[in-house]
This record gives sequence, C-alpha cells and structure tokens, in this order.
Amino acid sequence: MAVSQRLLGKVAIVTGGGHGIGKAYARRLAEEGARVVIAELDEQACQRVAEELSACGWEVLGVPVDVRDEQQLQAMAEKSLSRFGRIDILVNNAAVFATIPISRTTFDRIDPTEWDLVMEVNVKGTWLACRAVAPVMQAQRSGKIINIASGTAFHGRGGRIHYISSKAAILGFTKALARELGDFNINVNCIAPGSTLSEENPDDQVVQHRLESSRTRVLKRVQTPEDLLGALVFLASSESDFITGQTLVVDGGNYMH
Repeated sequence: MAVSQRLLGKVAIVTGGGHGIGKAYARRLAEEGARVVIAELDEQACQRVAEELSACGWEVLGVPVDVRDEQQLQAMAEKSLSRFGRIDILVNNAAVFATIPISRTTFDRIDPTEWDLVMEVNVKGTWLACRAVAPVMQAQRSGKIINIASGTAFHGRGGRIHYISSKAAILGFTKALARELGDFNINVNCIAPGSTLSEENPDDQVVQHRLESSRTRVLKRVQTPEDLLGALVFLASSESDFITGQTLVVDGGNYMH
C-alpha cells in the first residue's frame, strides 16, 4: 500500500505496541515516516516488533514498560527523548482485553481483583502515560495524544462491564485533557473501534463472535486492525490540527452519532 509520509520527522510512542492492533498502529506510523517507540509489557514481543520494523529500514526503539508503573513510564519518556530528541505523538493503546484476556460475565460475577486490574491498565495507565509525555509536548508547544476507547462504551452491551466502564472513562478523560492541554497547542482525541479481529491466533469461538458482531453493521464484514489505521494517521497528522476533544467511531456503521 502506498503511503504519503505525512508523519515524516515525527516521533510516536505506541503503548501496547507489541501485539494486535497496537502492532498495526506502530507499523503504519513507521510507514508514514515517524520514528516509533514500542512501549510494551511483553518484553519479547516488544523487541520482536522493534526488530521487525527496524529490518524494514525504519527507526524504532523498543521499551518494555508496564503502564501501571509511573517510574517505568517516566523512564520510557526519557529514553524516547534521549534517542529521538522529541515526542510528537502518544497512542494510548495498552489495555486489558485481548492479549491479557478478561471474563465475559455479568457484573455480579466479576472478581474485584480483575475489576481493579482493568481499571489500573485501561484508565490509570492512560493517565500515567499522558503525565509522562505531556511535559515534553508542553515544552515543544505541540503534540498529538490519541486515546483508544471502544464502541462498546456507546452501546452499553451486557457482559464485561468492567471493560466497558473503563473505555467510557476514556471518553470523558479525552475531553477533559483536551481542555487542559489546549493552551499548549496539544491535540487530544480518541478512536473508538468496533469489535475487531485483533487476536493473533484466534480460535473458532473468537472468529464466530466477530462474525456475529458484524451483522449489526452497515458494512457487514469483520473489522480488522487495518480498518483503524486511516483514522489513526489522520489524528496523528497535521490534517487534524484544529480537531481536539473528539471521538472518532470506527466500526463500519454500527453506532452512529
């Protein structure tokens, strides 16, 4: 696929960039000319993706990091700045859902420990990553923060209420942070994917679930990570410079607003 190099010279961090959708985000940002930091809990996957992208001739840095750990995120920002001299884009993709699976059950059967884990990674992790990176962007007086929510936050489907609640929190977080960082010329936006076949080795049950989800869409096919890349690059590029505090739903016309 031909790309336009819209991010030439930019530096992008992708949390959870070692698997699934995050890996696809990292590759497309690199294709568009960005120097990319893979921030990933799974150290082996982190290094593997960094090596794969580097082999294509792109500048990539792999940094193992747990987004629940403020010190690790601060170190990630420092390593990124030391290596590349700036940070222009932060994609808050790390989440507990697919790579780290969670229960699909009713609200009263969720283990409180699992609830806390989902909130720690999906919400607190996004907040801490922004805290680590925002000072660099504030000093530059420019930056793009792209949070990842979920179409389930709009539908409010039953099951996995902890995940849905965490992604609903990201919608409000995006709006509030956009107002706080606007004076620094930093854009904060959000992508809300629909049900996406992001698992690297999906079993028949997962594939069937994705097929069932596609039936309520206007565009009736299974969504893949590649369907999200256009929205990502748009929000990361100068083409969205006057857009902030917004959520772009990418789900094939399932939820319309």
